Amino acid sequence: MLPNTRLAPGLPRVYGHILFKQSGPKEKLSVTFRLHGLPVDSQQPRAMHIHEYGDLTKGCGSTGGHYNPLSVNHPQHPGDFGNFVPVNGKIRQSQDSSATLFGRLSILGRSVVIHEGEDDLGRGGNVESLLNGNAGGRLACCVIGLGNTQN
Repeated sequence: MLPNTRLAPGLPRVYGHILFKQSGPKEKLSVTFRLHGLPVDSQQPRAMHIHEYGDLTKGCGSTGGHYNPLSVNHPQHPGDFGNFVPVNGKIRQSQDSSATLFGRLSILGRSVVIHEGEDDLGRGGNVESLLNGNAGGRLACCVIGLGNTQN
């Protein structure tokens, strides 16, 4: 995870790693978040989601909208991770996901985005809420790829 290259001045520069592990196509996908660079004195919840494209040519803005292969309302998209409250400027958390690394709905090659604000979980009462949870701008992003977990 690297800061958005088009980040407005004064916004936090978030760095870190997100590890996806899934032992087979019928097994649960486990996601571990290890991020830092958020304000140490803030407990502002931050939303994280999988986005359509692994394209970072225009910073996090070229990652497209939320990955929504089943055309369902937010927060039912695979990869709608919800909100994370940083502790001492860090997010250290693991959770299972309905996304997959296998088959035609694989998230490989897509991206993860951490947003400026909190996800309203589809309860915002407007169209944007059902698309993206009104989570605000994009602080940082990364492409989901293959890695060597032995290192």
